[in-house]
Amino acid sequence: MLTSFTLRVGSPYARFVDDARPRPYHHGDLRTALVRAGVDLAAEGGVAALTLREATRRAGVSAGAAYRHFSGLDDLVAAVGGVGLARMARAIERRQARAERSTGLARAHEMLRGVGLGYIDFALDEPGLFEVAMAGLFSDTRPSTEPARGDRGRTPYELLVDAVADLVGLGAVRTEESSAVIVTCWSTVHGFATLATRGPLRELPRSALDAQGTDVVRTVVAGLL
Repeated sequence: MLTSFTLRVGSPYARFVDDARPRPYHHGDLRTALVRAGVDLAAEGGVAALTLREATRRAGVSAGAAYRHFSGLDDLVAAVGGVGLARMARAIERRQARAERSTGLARAHEMLRGVGLGYIDFALDEPGLFEVAMAGLFSDTRPSTEPARGDRGRTPYELLVDAVADLVGLGAVRTEESSAVIVTCWSTVHGFATLATRGPLRELPRSALDAQGTDVVRTVVAGLL
């Protein structure tokens, strides 16, 4: 009876044995590799696709290795969500950069519209990561170690607060109404983004969604000011 055998180096069968063995991790930063794998999984299928087992498989380590850096799936979701929020913040910043040509109240209006339009841009460009970013906000009570901020060092929510604060400073919004304005803007834009990525609007072509998103943002801002 055959109990053991040895494969010579270069044997055509050796690669099948090698592929079946757990690969040691050589990149030096396992947490970063797992988050990167999680971002890829989120892009492919949102929250449902993001699992510790698949993230470790893609990183080339055993399933248990993830627990050196994450207490569980919620931790990974929070970390990947932090990456998504940082990308959303940068999408908002790109939109707001167009307001630099304006001054005064016109600029403040453009900055607020930039928040809504950047939010929608990110949701439409990266719907899976958008879903995980929203889930990551509430999946863990501890703050994520991954950056959730854009190039200005502000989160998407802080960029919204800043835009409304500018309008308060210019007298366009009363101080006592600022919280309601923030919630109304956020919930309206988020509702559209969700309908466009996970709801009945997702069947529309991108050009139509871009146009409708622009209308939604314009309407909500005009109605508040």
